[in-house]
Amino acid sequence: MSFDDRLEMLVRRHDELRDMLGAGKIAGSDFAKYSKEYSDLTPLVETIQTYQQAQRSLEDTKALMSDPSCDQEMKSMAEEEMHELQHKLPELMRAMQLALLPKDAADEKNAIMELRAGTGGDEAALFATDLFRMYQKYAQLQNWRFEVISISENGVGGYKDATIEITGKGVFAKLKFESGVHRVQRVPATETQGRIHTSAATVAVLPEAEEVDIKIEDKDLRIDVFRSSGPGGQSVNTTDSAVRIVHLPTGLIVQQQDEKSQHKNKAKALKVLRARLYEAEREKLANERAGMRKEQVGSGDRSERIRTYNFPQGRVTDHRINVTLYKIDDVMNGNISELVDALIADDQAKQLAELN
Repeated sequence: MSFDDRLEMLVRRHDELRDMLGAGKIAGSDFAKYSKEYSDLTPLVETIQTYQQAQRSLEDTKALMSDPSCDQEMKSMAEEEMHELQHKLPELMRAMQLALLPKDAADEKNAIMELRAGTGGDEAALFATDLFRMYQKYAQLQNWRFEVISISENGVGGYKDATIEITGKGVFAKLKFESGVHRVQRVPATETQGRIHTSAATVAVLPEAEEVDIKIEDKDLRIDVFRSSGPGGQSVNTTDSAVRIVHLPTGLIVQQQDEKSQHKNKAKALKVLRARLYEAEREKLANERAGMRKEQVGSGDRSERIRTYNFPQGRVTDHRINVTLYKIDDVMNGNISELVDALIADDQAKQLAELN
């Protein structure tokens, strides 16, 4: 099927849905399903129609310019319009191509973010805390809700690991490329010789899964309860409120102890477990579709070093797209939209290249 044939098919389907819904003969779940399909198609069809109208206008303009009876003033106006249309058509074509790209079903979902200190000891934990605050500020700028599920501190103000639930519009679509190893180069506060140290922290961004996405059977779980403890192992609770869940088929383990209620800890642990299982299934399907070919952007491979934050030079470099920003203070204050947008654009360009 040619590209033009595919466009015509989409326009016909949009017209068919409009007529079906307008007839008032669809009800219940079918009405909701067809209404969503119609709503999703509408902006694409409007772009298609704008593109087709621009094509017709370009043909009419060219015909006018080649008409010997057309006076010079009219030809000048037609030539100006022709240049505008020739500039506009590629933009409309790209908008259509982007709209036709396969949608990631998880893009509109909320996200579970997991931060872990990597190599570098206390400095790595302090850097994990800095990343936590960076994403917290970015979430505020996006009007998202940023809720801590669990945090484990190292005793000097750093986070050994932290798990956060981020909710809002298009959260996963914007944060999914943050998964990977983030490296920092700076002079730690404890360094007396002024030497630059390199440390790292790992970020994992998982789409939050609903029960309808991932069904977890009770028989597949082993749930242990125990007393929660604070830094250094000191007891912070006199009841068995902490929860450890083992998913027997996969061996995944999730532990939660931040809440005083065993019920709340279990609910949070199940939320994280469900997100991890959902992401594992997504990765499996993606690998199958790609013939086991892994790409650095979009693979979610947490072993990849994706970004370096160099404080002495004031720069942040994303190694996947070779983008360097000399505004590290802005970035650490949550202004990461420039990086996020560049990563999304790069991913779209790769998908378009595969279609062509």
